[in-house]
Amino acid sequence: MIQEAFRLEGKVAIVTGCDTGLGQGMALALAEAGCDVVGVNRKIPHETAERINALGRRFMAIQADLSQQDGLASIVTQTVAAFGRVDILVNNAGTIRRQDALDFSEKDWDDVMNLNLKSVFFLSQAVARQFLAQGNGGKIINIASMLSFQGGIRVPSYTASKSGVLGITRLLANEWASQGINVNAIAPGYMATNNTQQLREDSERNQEIVDRIPAGRWGTPDDLKGPVVFLASPASDYIHGYTLAVDGGWLAR
Repeated sequence: MIQEAFRLEGKVAIVTGCDTGLGQGMALALAEAGCDVVGVNRKIPHETAERINALGRRFMAIQADLSQQDGLASIVTQTVAAFGRVDILVNNAGTIRRQDALDFSEKDWDDVMNLNLKSVFFLSQAVARQFLAQGNGGKIINIASMLSFQGGIRVPSYTASKSGVLGITRLLANEWASQGINVNAIAPGYMATNNTQQLREDSERNQEIVDRIPAGRWGTPDDLKGPVVFLASPASDYIHGYTLAVDGGWLAR
């Protein structure tokens, strides 16, 4: 039955940045599909933990600064020590800085690139090594953006990092697909999260954005539930290196 291809019972997922918003929504979706979840955040995501535990799934919190590379390998070590394995990685944690390109600082460039792109590569590398040690492949899902496809304005490092996520997703798929590791990405459209609060509070800009979205609304964390479960499940076993836009039709217009 096709429904079986979407089941994730017995799987263990690492989800970064899952205390609120899109990350929380994806972590909950994976738990609803059967996963135990390891949440990696700067602070303990108590609400996410409670909601996953209420589903009858296990949740473990790991506090880490993902912009610092020296702690990434220990995330995998702690996960395997607690759950015996890891099957899925969702690289969701990210940040954004807004400033005109003429005035953009090196610190704002480095802060964004270190978290949004550098940590994505090196955490993926650490998890892929564990997948190979386990010998049964695995799923890596990166979180891209509309700015993986477009330039945007006033977010130079964010645009560069998310364009890089699209590229590194393809590169890793090229290298790892033959070893049973699926590397894909989700590119959310304009989503109602903390990162977009400034845009939504600007009534004129908010209306411009909504008018351009064929679906006529901002996306929500629930809109990513189906895509993340699909890409984490056996249903997507022959999909490699693809970035799936979940954008209400934004790129089609």
